[in-house]
Amino acid sequence: MSHLPFDGAISTFYKKKAPEPVREAIKEAGGKPILNLTYPYKERMPKDEYEATLHQLQIELVKLQAWAQNAGERIAVVFEGRDTAGKGGAIKRFSEHMNPRATRVVALSTPSNREASQWYFQRYIEHMPAKGEICLFDRSWYNRGVVEKVFGFCTDEQRQAFFKQLPDFEKLITEDGIRLFKIWLNISQAEQLNRMLSREHDPLKQWKLSKIDVEGLGYWEEYSDAISETLHLTHEIYAPWSVIRADDKRRARIACIRLVLSQIEYDGKKDKVVGEVDPKICGGPALIHA
Repeated sequence: MSHLPFDGAISTFYKKKAPEPVREAIKEAGGKPILNLTYPYKERMPKDEYEATLHQLQIELVKLQAWAQNAGERIAVVFEGRDTAGKGGAIKRFSEHMNPRATRVVALSTPSNREASQWYFQRYIEHMPAKGEICLFDRSWYNRGVVEKVFGFCTDEQRQAFFKQLPDFEKLITEDGIRLFKIWLNISQAEQLNRMLSREHDPLKQWKLSKIDVEGLGYWEEYSDAISETLHLTHEIYAPWSVIRADDKRRARIACIRLVLSQIEYDGKKDKVVGEVDPKICGGPALIHA
């Protein structure tokens, strides 16, 4: 396994450390794309239906962007979720046909020593959208609520300060006119491990894996507790969370786009095309326990 990233640590976890029900779910999947027995659909969204729906929704996204540029609107979409939940894939489908001059993907690396000494929210402020811009955050300030908690990258006092300050931070953003959407993509433990195994053995996707991803496999329950607490404490009427069950990537991507389009009245909007977000896979914070 020496040719595999991290010396095949993901395969080792699967064989020796993964909970038995998770191993069995992956082993008995038989190529089935949906491993989560509680997911409301047994099969993935058909490819033809997915591609046709996505195409129409992406046309609506182009209209949304044109409207935002003409009206000087500012839109920020936060994509959060467990490792391999599909944040990058959703962002790609969201942005791939939009004008890159007015749509930015924000994926910040580990804070520098200087940034680490600043007010926690400071480095995110400069990435907020200007007039006519749409900003898509691939992870965000919510690192402090979840990842930093699980790995001990922040103190309990720092995390408490984060939860105390965050409502005012997001209220200031929204009161200033920024349309803020917060999306949490959620997947089952078996689905996460199966996707990690796929990445481990795919030379074109191995770059997506990090040491944190690999080590995080052993902290499923710790992540669950941190996620539940974070969503509960930060679900505000002016900045609510939308949880999307992402065991089917196709349905999740469609839901992400529909979620944003359905809540904005832009010029030329086709309501029949936009439709409604599927309530079976999209809802509030309680959906993470489904």
